[in-house]
Amino acid sequence: MSIHFNLTTHPSHHPPHPQTMGEPPPTKPLPFAVHVIRGRWFSLFASFLVMTGAGATYLFGVYSKEIKSSLGYDQTTLNLLGFFKDLGANVGVPSGLLAEITPTWFVLLLGSALNFSGYFMIWLAVTNRISKPKVWQMCLYICIGANSQNFANTGALVTSVSNFPEGRGVVLGLLKGFTGLSGAIMTQIYSAVYGNDSKSLILLIAWLPAAISVVFVYTIRTMSLVRQPNELRLFYRFLYVSVFLALFIMAMTIAQNLVTFSRTSYAGSALVVIFLLFVPLFISIREELNLWKQSKQLPIDVGDVNINNPDNVNDCENAGYSQNVTNVTNGTDVAKTKGEGKMSCFANVFLNKPERGEDYTILQALLSTDMLILFISTFCGLGTSLTAVDNLGQIGESLGYPPKTIKSFVSLLSIWNYFGRIFAGFVSEILLVKYKFPRPLMFSLVLFLSCVGLIMIAFPIPGSVYVASIIIGFSFGAQLPLIFAIISELFGLKYYSTLFNCGQLGSPLGTYILNVKVTGPLYDREAVKELAKKGLTRGAVKELICMGSHCYRLSFIILACVCCFGGLASLILVIRTREFYNGGIYKKFRERGQVSQQTKS
Repeated sequence: MSIHFNLTTHPSHHPPHPQTMGEPPPTKPLPFAVHVIRGRWFSLFASFLVMTGAGATYLFGVYSKEIKSSLGYDQTTLNLLGFFKDLGANVGVPSGLLAEITPTWFVLLLGSALNFSGYFMIWLAVTNRISKPKVWQMCLYICIGANSQNFANTGALVTSVSNFPEGRGVVLGLLKGFTGLSGAIMTQIYSAVYGNDSKSLILLIAWLPAAISVVFVYTIRTMSLVRQPNELRLFYRFLYVSVFLALFIMAMTIAQNLVTFSRTSYAGSALVVIFLLFVPLFISIREELNLWKQSKQLPIDVGDVNINNPDNVNDCENAGYSQNVTNVTNGTDVAKTKGEGKMSCFANVFLNKPERGEDYTILQALLSTDMLILFISTFCGLGTSLTAVDNLGQIGESLGYPPKTIKSFVSLLSIWNYFGRIFAGFVSEILLVKYKFPRPLMFSLVLFLSCVGLIMIAFPIPGSVYVASIIIGFSFGAQLPLIFAIISELFGLKYYSTLFNCGQLGSPLGTYILNVKVTGPLYDREAVKELAKKGLTRGAVKELICMGSHCYRLSFIILACVCCFGGLASLILVIRTREFYNGGIYKKFRERGQVSQQTKS
């Protein structure tokens, strides 16, 4: 049996033998254990665990108090540290560019090294094992540690989207959902291992995510583009497990706030959490077993398969045009033919951009109006949300809540961060497929919801911080999968590893302006006023502390106005892309998947 592909290819590329998920021809099936480890579903499970360790930045509200008291920082300095954390967490362009030229395993290994080195140095400083670092050194440490999550995102998230392009919304929701749960999961583990020592939480953040990446470094990679009719059903199974995990952690968080848990009780809770994290492994093994049995069946001769009129994407190469022909068996570019017309590279960038949904070059995407609108909305949405997340510990302290309750706020925010990501991934996908409901419109609605949570902190009433934590966590979580999915839909997947990292660059800029230049100074100003009322000066106290509802009122009113502006800006993108989302944005992936299924037969 011979299968021929009528593709125009580059002389140095040859169409690979069609195969499913990196498996060899059916006549020589791999041993089952090897098949599982090399399989697409095991790779997705490994990505879940890697993303579970990629949310350490959301725990800043728990251990920031230790940094502030141990090193004698005021709120403005602490917020500066928070800005560099957010800067590292959101400037992922280096990891994206690196992923274009290096294998996934190298990206993950480098990320694990950055994670350990950055947070381990912070732990050494806070525990006085090294001399007190200068402020710029602490900013550098936390920036390096936080930047490691971009390598996890690029390695695990981008790879999984490439492996499941037609279910990208669902995949993004699941993966970012596990990241949202990361803070609450690590809180349960550190309570079981280290007790109530917040300084040891920094040590856990240093070694655990790095260890996860090292263990699964070779199992996460881009595989053949294959459509399976039961994919969505499997995604829903993963969803049910993750929802149960989130509900269990939320119940434990509430119980731990109401009842004093012993070390044994914390250990039992952590064991249940770890078991639930590995339930997707059993689902993956079962599916890989079915695929392994199918791979052992004899092939059926279906004759020649000819592919005509592949998608043409304008690209800029050697200052001229080229056409990118997509290999239907693995979803990667295997050929480029130069067009006859010569034209300036910059003319191609500015004047001859592809249609929405086709593969943009990096410059074409970055210089587009759609990306500019996304940048403004991200600046407003993620900037305000991260400012609220970073100040949550101090907000609880200023309102007189005990440390145990403040930890509950952070856990609630983490859990509802997860629900927001799951909601944005699954619900936006369902609404898009069934009703052609555009994702940018859901993004606008999420930003308006975030305004409500910010207002509740500006004008607190008894118990309102609990509700505000839920609202802000949900809306913050929902923003990320929507932004990443919108970028992949508008600008294609060819340079997705770089573009999705560029798409969140507005976040650190927004955090710097709103957190360091607005929220921190306004808090310190209120604290100085309280000292003046007591007849004290700034130099008379080691740490500036403001108590009362007025401490964050003005700053969060400003945050709510900025977030509302971001929601209005994103409505412009809704208007610009309404025709695009009314069409079949997944049509080309569906056609390629069908051809791949024919070749397997």
